[in-house]
Amino acid sequence: MTVILDGRLLADKITQNLKEKTSSLKIKPKLAVIIAGDNPASLIYVKNKQKRAEEIGFESLVLPMPQDVSEENLLENIYILNEMKEVNAILVQLPLPNHINKFNVIEAIAPEKDVDCFSSRNAGKMLCGYQPYVLPCTPKGIIRLLDNYNIELEGRNVLVIGRSNIVGKPLSVMLQARNATVTAAHSKTRNLKDIALNSDIIISAAGCANLVTADFVREGAVIVDVGINRVNGKLTGDVDFSNVYPKASYITPVPGGVGPMTIAMLMENTFELYQIQNQN
Repeated sequence: MTVILDGRLLADKITQNLKEKTSSLKIKPKLAVIIAGDNPASLIYVKNKQKRAEEIGFESLVLPMPQDVSEENLLENIYILNEMKEVNAILVQLPLPNHINKFNVIEAIAPEKDVDCFSSRNAGKMLCGYQPYVLPCTPKGIIRLLDNYNIELEGRNVLVIGRSNIVGKPLSVMLQARNATVTAAHSKTRNLKDIALNSDIIISAAGCANLVTADFVREGAVIVDVGINRVNGKLTGDVDFSNVYPKASYITPVPGGVGPMTIAMLMENTFELYQIQNQN
């Protein structure tokens, strides 16, 4: 019988726990979010993050900037947030306008406030086997979800489809740290179907609707769908859910799987950065 990996249920438990911990604090954790431009999806994401932060009891600060904001102006605001003691975590909502170098922006965030673990200083620590201030939200959420259902990672063949700095690359590193045998696939990978059929766990973060079909999946495989796509106005993932579902032992839905876990990990990371900055 196939089990649904319910990210929404676990995310609610995590945020409730954070809410209880926050209720006793005199000074609350504070998350600052910078958003440049008017990308509709980004506006929704930021609103949802702000809402969840306030539900937990965090303070939130959203800095909206126009589409034509200069890179210099954006960086100046980051430097100001870096110096604000009351701000514990900084997030810059991606994507940024095309004229802004996102790497310059990410690198400007103080590593001790880098809630996404995007900067080279934090990501580099993770790659080298050291502990960054916090782990990247989506990969952390995926592994937490698998752990919650007691899905073994050690020694398993795990296929990660997608090599972004946000999901694919850090997730591969984190899975290897748990002694999984990881294959990192992408748009140039040959014989992807054959690799998938030899995988115990398939995690797709390619952003390609119906990429993972039933003929990619062996009986009893674990399927984690990180994709977010819109097809004919309907939200869907990378996995052909209805046809893959009968073959999988565990599978995440879209929505309700990885998405809620990403936001829950963002909140947990904010709390962890608060604790680090206030441990003395």
